Amino acid sequence: MLTLYGSKGRFCDGVSRRSFLKVGGLAMGGLTLPDLLRAEEATAGGSRHKSVIMVYLAGGLSHQDTFDLKPNAPKEIRGEFNPIKTVVPGIEVGELLPRIAACTDKLAILRAVVGLRDEHSSWQNVTGQPMDLAQRLKTPHFGSVIARAQGQVDPVVPPFVDLFPTMQHKPYNAAGPGVLGAKYAASKMDGDDLALLRQTAVAPDRFAGRRGLLERFDGFRRAVDSAPVDGMDTFYRRAFDVLTSSKVADAMDLDREDPRLRDRYGRGASNHLGDGAPMWNDQLLIARRLVEAGARCVTVAYGFWDTHSNNFGHLKQYLPLFDRGISALVEDIHARGLENDVTVVVWGEFGRSPKINKDAGREHWAPVNSALLAGGGMKVGQVIGSTDPLGGRAATQPVHYHDVLATIYKNLGIDPHGFVPDVTGRPISILPGTARPIAALG
Repeated sequence: MLTLYGSKGRFCDGVSRRSFLKVGGLAMGGLTLPDLLRAEEATAGGSRHKSVIMVYLAGGLSHQDTFDLKPNAPKEIRGEFNPIKTVVPGIEVGELLPRIAACTDKLAILRAVVGLRDEHSSWQNVTGQPMDLAQRLKTPHFGSVIARAQGQVDPVVPPFVDLFPTMQHKPYNAAGPGVLGAKYAASKMDGDDLALLRQTAVAPDRFAGRRGLLERFDGFRRAVDSAPVDGMDTFYRRAFDVLTSSKVADAMDLDREDPRLRDRYGRGASNHLGDGAPMWNDQLLIARRLVEAGARCVTVAYGFWDTHSNNFGHLKQYLPLFDRGISALVEDIHARGLENDVTVVVWGEFGRSPKINKDAGREHWAPVNSALLAGGGMKVGQVIGSTDPLGGRAATQPVHYHDVLATIYKNLGIDPHGFVPDVTGRPISILPGTARPIAALG
């Protein structure tokens, strides 16, 4: 990326000149433009398309206190919370999740997710590989694979949008496109990027000024390279088209939503928790609006769940907002008739230890974890798998985390055993051959 460093002053809308003048990646609207816009033209497919929203729970949520309670276990295992009944007979969840209990008929609860490493990162969830191996092999983010395999639905809507904020613990931050190359990177939307994307952030005459700047820069490039260049690159023009189009800006503009729906989701806040993510429920609603607008994959980092101490106090404070936001997202997908088109996945990098420590916390626990799935035309209203009486090991129907990713690909119409070409055209496998879509989900 070439960055033109100007003054450090800020425009009246609060956007820094320095952040605006990033030419090459353009970084405007966080759309990693224009490289992203060099993606292939959208494949044919009509007005409806398949998509996925993945909600990543940074730090690892305690499964024993949410979706796999053990009320008959010893006190040092079972914790403070009691199970409550749900709308599906025989399924129970934790008492702090009454709204999720009321929509369990729209959920599949996986209680025996296995194969994860004790690793504080999002990389296993989004690449299917531990971080060190994924970095060595340049394994792409699953959203980049989707963008490479299926392209854009709409020429001004990125196929893959990443709403992860930049988190203090770097491994929580999402992987890149790896061997697929920059054109299939996520469209990042964070910080100043959100302001730039809105129609009102930069007046049209200022966009015209920036277009003129790029045209002058293009002339400079011609002089330096001594090579013929036919005006400003087409994809830079398309970058401006995206930024001046109202479609993505409208999807990000929650003022267009019914305030009652925003209240149903719960607002949350943009401040980070610990070294993880915010609990900013607006992002869950934005994710739904983006997939409706044409995005194929939207990822959200949500909360901070690394409860080595004060596990129960932390969950009492934050699970009610989690309950509100996740249940609202699932119900909203159904209310808008998207339950066959949009897959929702909610999970973290591992579970928590059965035994409660001296600080009233639970430690990392990689052997087993829980996850929620919804939509995608799947058979929901069920629990898949179980753990032993202490919640420490899978007892029945274990689901490898690769199988969760395989299910996402299947729901989007992508063969998880297929291949996508890397930046050199060499085919790379999407998932290991052992990965299988979860049969019980249909």
